[in-house]
Parts: sequence; structure tokens; C-alpha cells
Amino acid sequence: MNFIMDESLGFIINRTAIAVKKEFTKRLKTFNLTPEQWSILNRLGEQDGLLQKDLAEKTYKDQPNTARILDKLEKKKLVRRADNPEDRRAFLIFLTDRGKEVRESIIPITTLLNEDAAAGLEKPEYNQLIKLLDKVYKNLS
Repeated sequence: MNFIMDESLGFIINRTAIAVKKEFTKRLKTFNLTPEQWSILNRLGEQDGLLQKDLAEKTYKDQPNTARILDKLEKKKLVRRADNPEDRRAFLIFLTDRGKEVRESIIPITTLLNEDAAAGLEKPEYNQLIKLLDKVYKNLS
């Protein structure tokens, strides 16, 4: 039996993800942020006041990694933890005003990165690609 790596869906997806992350890392350098930190900031921008556990789920990260990222973002004064009135053991996570400003500054960079990555794709092709990748993800979830 023959296995051709360059025709492997997993290999191609991983190779693409690495290239996108590498480029995004470069573009975020001036903000002193990583793509992982950005994902937390952006999710909080979409829905502020999340529990750490929910934030981990929404960013597809484990809770210890999420906690480390939040520690770094808190030191940078981009997020703050607040007591949860429903559970004293859990904190709610909020963007600070500075975090909101940084997020707004990065959105055009992420938009341009997506445009650059999708160069040469027509809008229907792009939409189909997103739909197909979501289908692959759901097949394995």
C-alpha cells in the first residue's frame, strides 16, 4: 500500500495552519502578542465576561494553557479577572479598555491576513472552502 503525504488531508491542513500561524505571528510582533493571545482577546471582544472554562472551549485550548495565556494578558493589562457572583471558585474574564483598543487595532490585520491567504479564490470558492473545512472538523469531533 502506498501513502502519498502531499495528498493527505491532515498533512495539507497542518501545513497550511503552520504557514498561516507563522505569518500571523510576524504581523502581530509590533503588538507583542501571539496568535494564541489574540484568539483569547478576540473571543472576549465577541462575548465579554466569559468564564475561563468557557473561554478555553471557545478557543479550542485546554484550561491550563488558557490560564497561562490569561496571566500574560493580565500582566499586559489587556484583560481582567472579576469575581463570579454565582461561583466564588471561578472568575469572569473581561477585556480592559486597553484590551478593547488593541483588539480593534488588530482586526484589520487579521482581515488582511485572511485576504492574503485566500488570494486567487473567488468568494464562492472561499465560502465552499470554509464549509468543507467545517465539515472535516465535525467529522472528527
